[in-house]
Amino acid sequence: MRYAIVTETYPPEINGVALTVQAKEQGLRLRGHDVELIRPRQSRGQKGVAHELLVPGLPIPGYPSMRFGLPALRTLRRHWEAQRPDAIYIATEGPLGWSALRTARKLGIAVSTGFHTRFDEYTRDYGVGFLQPLALGWMRRFHNASDATLVPTCELADFLRGERFSDVVHQPRAVDTRRFEPARRSTELRSSWGLGEHDLAVVYLGRIAAEKNLPLAIRAFREIAKQRPDAKFVWVGEGPELAGIRAENPDFVYCGLRRDEDLAAHFASTDLFLFPSHSETFGNVTLEAMASGVATVAFDYGAAKEHLVDGEHGAAIAGEDDDAFVAAALRIAGDDALRRAMGIAAREAVSKLRPAQVSADFDELLRRIARDRSARHAQPTPA
Repeated sequence: MRYAIVTETYPPEINGVALTVQAKEQGLRLRGHDVELIRPRQSRGQKGVAHELLVPGLPIPGYPSMRFGLPALRTLRRHWEAQRPDAIYIATEGPLGWSALRTARKLGIAVSTGFHTRFDEYTRDYGVGFLQPLALGWMRRFHNASDATLVPTCELADFLRGERFSDVVHQPRAVDTRRFEPARRSTELRSSWGLGEHDLAVVYLGRIAAEKNLPLAIRAFREIAKQRPDAKFVWVGEGPELAGIRAENPDFVYCGLRRDEDLAAHFASTDLFLFPSHSETFGNVTLEAMASGVATVAFDYGAAKEHLVDGEHGAAIAGEDDDAFVAAALRIAGDDALRRAMGIAAREAVSKLRPAQVSADFDELLRRIARDRSARHAQPTPA
């Protein structure tokens, strides 16, 4: 089969969407398919490699290292008329994603979309909550124009169906347990943070941005530090809130962006992961922490709701109870034996998640929508 994947973020950019898209692409290739990646150039003069079409883009405000794709209707139409894919997957709802969706409809090509980010929830985090219904309506219009909308959790699938999203398909995610594993724990790395073997490394790993509710993680750590003076708060990642947090908290350890095995070593070398976001669609980092054998405190959304059992692998806090989040972090930080047992159980829980099965399910969905569209003899849909 010939597939096209359209995305406005991709490694070396580090975020959950970019890494999920890369895993989908690689999984399809391993299954023997011809996969073309369509994305914005990440730097001036960048040349596309084989099976890659690069289009113009602009920096995302607040994230100069990331770009969104500009509309590319003509480029995509010419390209897909010359090299027609059997099915298209669109990972992002930006201008490039909208162009790809409109072009696919015009050409009668089967197309699925991925619902990766609750942009409607982000409106609250950035002080424009009154726009939430408009944002949700905008996303519904986009995804309902596709043949299927992929979501990573049953909770999100139920929510979208209740909001009149059509053709919602739940497809679980997996985690690379060969990369993220407790054996990558490094005494040398911990020593560079000023920590000994029995000291406490609390970690936040992810995008450092307003929608992540990071003041709560800081509040929880400050309470931990009162009972554990040997604790350090390790931050891995970048984002628009980093400078302010760093200025106000110079005692934290800031590691910047980390990738691949280096990222895995940073996770495995910590003891407690605080993930305070209220608005996660999934949260790959939750699975990565669990695979690394790190007890996790998170709210009961996304990956935490699907995989993290409260009291066994860490804490999954119901609702948006910030006080309960802090209390759980304190309890787990203060009990070394409990925390280690939770890490072992978390690793065991995600060891059964198989990336190969996720790729097979994704492949079958693309095959199905291609077969269905062909069987209907669908005509191109007006823009």
